[in-house]
Amino acid sequence: MVNELMEAQAYYQQFERNVRIILDALAAGLDLRTTALETSLPLEVYVLCEVLNQGAGEHFTLTATGVARLAEFQQQFMRHEDQTLAAMQRVLADKQSVMRTPEGRVFTKEMLIRRLEFFNEAARQVNVMRTQQALGSPRQYTV
Repeated sequence: MVNELMEAQAYYQQFERNVRIILDALAAGLDLRTTALETSLPLEVYVLCEVLNQGAGEHFTLTATGVARLAEFQQQFMRHEDQTLAAMQRVLADKQSVMRTPEGRVFTKEMLIRRLEFFNEAARQVNVMRTQQALGSPRQYTV
């Protein structure tokens, strides 16, 4: 339990950096079309906004599609950064808050932790892809 809390705190502390890593890679021309990130990234951004909207009373509205959702989220996040970070802290501290999903009710804290984990892993994956690209490795395709 303590280990999971420390891990969640680390993901929270790295969240902004992880988003920036992903956006910087996209701005540098990294092509996600051959990866699962092209599909999962927009979905995870949407779910994160739902967690923040339902679980913390935030007001994120997404109109962009595809990976452009991440940039749209970041713009809204940066406008209300302190408020959003405080909301994330409240969700992480609340052990009993639940939210509705298509699958039923789930703990808001768990939903947020899973999103933070996703962005941590996505940033790591994007860094690996950028390194491969810089070394001139052939493009990787996923099946």
